[in-house]
Amino acid sequence: MRCRVVALAAVPMLAIAFSSVPSTDVRAEPVAKKLFGAKKAPASLKARSIGSYARGCLAGGRMLPISGPGWEAMKLWRNRNWGHPVLIEFLERFATESKEIDGWPGLLIGDLSQPRGGPMLTGHRSHQIGLDADIWYKPKPDGPMSKKERADSWSIPLAGQFSHTVNKKHWNPGYVTLIKRAASYRETARIFVHPAVKRALCEGAGSDRAWLRKVRPWWKHNYHFHIRLRCPPGVAGCKDQDPPPLGDGCGDQIDHWMKKLDAAEEWSKKKPKPPVKPRRELRVADLPSSCRTVLEAEAITVSAVSVAVSPGAPQRKPQVPAVQPAAASASPGDPGLPWRKNVNTNNAAPASVPLPARKPQ
Repeated sequence: MRCRVVALAAVPMLAIAFSSVPSTDVRAEPVAKKLFGAKKAPASLKARSIGSYARGCLAGGRMLPISGPGWEAMKLWRNRNWGHPVLIEFLERFATESKEIDGWPGLLIGDLSQPRGGPMLTGHRSHQIGLDADIWYKPKPDGPMSKKERADSWSIPLAGQFSHTVNKKHWNPGYVTLIKRAASYRETARIFVHPAVKRALCEGAGSDRAWLRKVRPWWKHNYHFHIRLRCPPGVAGCKDQDPPPLGDGCGDQIDHWMKKLDAAEEWSKKKPKPPVKPRRELRVADLPSSCRTVLEAEAITVSAVSVAVSPGAPQRKPQVPAVQPAAASASPGDPGLPWRKNVNTNNAAPASVPLPARKPQ
């Protein structure tokens, strides 16, 4: 009997890893965050957000330039300043218009997504499909920032972790204008803020309150606000989050969140603390099947990772956006944020206390 020799060198290593895993045992497959975290450049594929915000990946990702007329990208060593082209264009427009129209000093932009999206080695549960971005509450300083400044800087807290009110030392009405602008764009699906920040926005909004519906209170967002965009039109396989509940989310809903904060603070003081069951790590098989293609694809050549937007480049004329009301729905959806892990995300200076399970808003 003749034996046929297979040339293993011709088989991609990723394919070997997948082929050696029994299809019936998902737990034996590679941990997705290790594979996506190892990719340093985006997949050479057509731009596409695949799956949901907390279970998906990104094809054809584009890098946010580290500097622009109204922004600076922070924590570059994390390599998380990638997103769908729609997100990058949105951030450039938002930064420019908030500065030129509203007089905001400029944005410090934290984590977007990894080059190919997917689960991250640390921090976020979401930010997987290139449509999420964290904006620091700390305004952009005057002048360019050095690599060291981007790495060593931290944002400022607008509230304590369990506070019912904002920090008067840092709060000013400009935050109402800034977050209102971010919420007023048609592309914006939701904005996550600390409950105390939501309360302050409710108090400062005045008679124009439609935009408040998109602003949702959520744990740990006292150092930054989190912008989430809707799936771009015509992108197959991108799963939108359900629209937020009707109303402005103020009044009784904020009072309910204050009770949640009190309960979480009480829970954090317990010694010993009740054990928190670890969450099962996502495997590649847990993600949409197209994410395997994203992992195996050739990388896009990135020749100028640190190139800033040219000051002489033509800029679009800023437009004042009209408020675009979302479709009616009472389903809160799932922001997929790291409320259980004692990790340092993109903006908070020190680690924080783990929180008990809570129903997403």
